[in-house]
Amino acid sequence: MFCIYLLNVSYLLRRQKLNHEKITIFTPSYNRAYCLHQCYDSFVRQTNQDFLWLIIDDGSTDNTKELVQGWIDEDKIAIQYHYQENLGMHGGHNAAYRLIETELNVCIDSDDFMPDDAVEVILNHWQHIEHKAEYAGLVGLDADKNGSIIGTKIPDNISATTLYDIYNKHGVLGDKKLVYKTEVVKKYPSYPIFEGERFVPLGYLYQLIDQDYVLYPVNQVFCIVEYMADGSSMNILKQYRNHPKGFAFRENREWH
Repeated sequence: MFCIYLLNVSYLLRRQKLNHEKITIFTPSYNRAYCLHQCYDSFVRQTNQDFLWLIIDDGSTDNTKELVQGWIDEDKIAIQYHYQENLGMHGGHNAAYRLIETELNVCIDSDDFMPDDAVEVILNHWQHIEHKAEYAGLVGLDADKNGSIIGTKIPDNISATTLYDIYNKHGVLGDKKLVYKTEVVKKYPSYPIFEGERFVPLGYLYQLIDQDYVLYPVNQVFCIVEYMADGSSMNILKQYRNHPKGFAFRENREWH
């Protein structure tokens, strides 16, 4: 009886810890145990630890579960693990948005990681806009492992923009990293799940948010990216062939 009581107390304390972080970093992962340590190591090094790492295990058949359990047992950072059947990247995002309870959220893919000061930078800039209802969140930069910015920077003379305008009005190039208010994301419908398919382009949600909110641009690196051979960015044509309903859904709802 005493052992059961201790376990319940431990569980309640862990849940209390998870619910008090400022930002959730969520990582959808499918058979990425071989590289997921890059995420973990970078999160342990963060100069600001006011975050929760949410791993969405999208039906992995490798040792992801055991690997993550080892990190949970180490208790160096706050970690939440969620396993689900394989639904694809967008299904992982659906689960994350359903589970997240913190004020902010950002996706760091399983083959990417964060600079050591990324959480600190994000939360420092968040203070400028956290009480401004027109902002959905922040948009920052991606860089490669050599420190080179992916694409181009955002013009320094703007303090509010949509993702659409970043590319189509300001001529910015390359992937950028989005940090959203959780209450904003939860206002919009989940990505659709099509039977037999595992991919819907994520830009659909960003398009919806763009119609109602602006973003606060930050010309600092939020994420270090690596385009892996088995990643979606490197296999976009294959994705298009294998997931026609998902792409058709996106194309019928293009930005306008």
